[in-house]
Amino acid sequence: MNSGQSSGKTGFIDQIEETLIALLLGMMTLVTFANVVARFMNSNILWALEATVFMFGWLVLLGASYAVKKHSHLGVDAIVNLLPPSGRRTLALISAGVCIMFSFLLLKGSYDYWAVFADLPPTEGRWFPLGFAENFRSQSFYEVDDIPMIGALRFLEGWINYGDAYEKLPKVVPYLVMPLSMSLLLFRFCQVALQIWRGEVDRLVASHEVEDELEEVRASHGEKL
Repeated sequence: MNSGQSSGKTGFIDQIEETLIALLLGMMTLVTFANVVARFMNSNILWALEATVFMFGWLVLLGASYAVKKHSHLGVDAIVNLLPPSGRRTLALISAGVCIMFSFLLLKGSYDYWAVFADLPPTEGRWFPLGFAENFRSQSFYEVDDIPMIGALRFLEGWINYGDAYEKLPKVVPYLVMPLSMSLLLFRFCQVALQIWRGEVDRLVASHEVEDELEEVRASHGEKL
């Protein structure tokens, strides 16, 4: 029963992530198509290009952590396949540790970059957070170039912009994906490390996925390998 509930929760979370990624891709296509049509009518959607760039950034960064969760990244496993199971597990744990450390550094850097736009203190320390900076220059008044302010986000003017109105969308909104995606990436690598430790998987990524898919296609067409 517990495993079924866990599977249901995991499937629900997967569905949310997949829906968000599909929604971003669909919105990118829709906005780009609308802008092309507008240009044929001697018009232009001024904010279309910038919005598409931001949505693409969200798509890539969120997709990176989701791909780690689904073991969808490709890698070179020629050396790994030569090792015994114990060697594979050891090498996989080392790889996972390096990835966790790297994603932690990315999380720190992305938070420090985003924090000033949210009127929050960045962390101190070059590599590892040693606390929060007491003196920092808030950049919560920074806006994007073309995307107009959304009415539903007007509450940010009182929260982080000291009551001053935004004409364009504040940068804190699109840049939120940086600490969010890096948090997810760190979490996913920790999940994979735990799976490796438990013996559920023996590597972070596998390069044989494409080969397996081609093999299935050949088999479906009745070809002999």
